[in-house]
Amino acid sequence: MDNPIPIRIKAARQKANISQKELGIRIGMDINSASSRMNHYEKGRHTPDIQTLKRIAEELNVPLAYLFCESDVIAELNCIIHKLPIEEQKELLKKLNVDTEESDKR
Repeated sequence: MDNPIPIRIKAARQKANISQKELGIRIGMDINSASSRMNHYEKGRHTPDIQTLKRIAEELNVPLAYLFCESDVIAELNCIIHKLPIEEQKELLKKLNVDTEESDKR
């Protein structure tokens, strides 16, 4: 996979069930160019700058890191972890670290 951003933007937008135009307008694009600009991002013709990526991620309720994930599994894990309260994220991190340390000893 060359650039995961177009795939991730499109997948998250479709999951949110909104059009390219609506997403563009929600993140502050001009109503007349929102659809074509979002289409260019999803087709990979242009890559949004980091501030635009942050607005897209916030609007689609996905972590910014999701947009950069090359693996579908890691992308989904990012979304699941993002939705957990911070204390549960910390507990999960501790558990994963313990499990990793134990498997390294084997």
